[in-house]
Amino acid sequence: MVRIIMNGCNGHMGQVIAGLAAQDPEVEMAAGIDLEDKGLYACPVFTDIEKCDVPADVMIDFSSAKATDKVLEYCGSRKLPLVLCTTGLSQEQIRKVEETAKETAILRSANMSLGINTLLKLIQDAAKVLAAAGFDMEIVERHHNLKVDAPSGTALALADSLNEAMDNQYHYVYDRSQKREKRDPREIGISAVRGGTIVGDHEVIFAGPDEVIEFKHTAYSKTVFAKGAVEAAKFLKGKGAGLYNMSHVINAEK
Repeated sequence: MVRIIMNGCNGHMGQVIAGLAAQDPEVEMAAGIDLEDKGLYACPVFTDIEKCDVPADVMIDFSSAKATDKVLEYCGSRKLPLVLCTTGLSQEQIRKVEETAKETAILRSANMSLGINTLLKLIQDAAKVLAAAGFDMEIVERHHNLKVDAPSGTALALADSLNEAMDNQYHYVYDRSQKREKRDPREIGISAVRGGTIVGDHEVIFAGPDEVIEFKHTAYSKTVFAKGAVEAAKFLKGKGAGLYNMSHVINAEK
């Protein structure tokens, strides 16, 4: 049994994860943390993270970047493993994640979807063959009209994965509207689309002479991210201090 503290339990993702936990015999929601107790759960809900004294195996954080510092302090001081799903962290916060990972296990990912994290590996294998053969690499990401950041964290993770496969010899281009020049063969173009209620759509394009190969992932609901977070919590239970990502979860399931 994996006992989970859900930080951000009143949010949409928190409620989805709580629903999945209720249906999973291997998972129990031990407590919730949020700005108020709306009476949604049978377990205790704390409005102050420091007052949460419920024994647990893992915390899942799906809240906001402004809460991340306290989350890291809480988990670090208690040696409580953390599945950190919150995005939009500053460079200073990312460094704090790395420091806290010396005290306890932290799994951080820009996207919790098992599909996306499998895609990260597939496109690396493709890049080593296709980019090396002169194919251009482009990423197109599409999200709903309420998303404030562009490009998405997932698009950047995909670009980083491609670049890593090519020994970090590429640079990223986000906007070509001000450029009137031939495409640099060492660039990865990233385009962002915002509209409607698109949950998340990411396409990686390898364009070569007379042929195009595309890898695409489409999320039809946010449940895919919640499922990944729950699987990550199961993986993280009992793990020693260190920084983990979803590739560790995927490889453990093989």
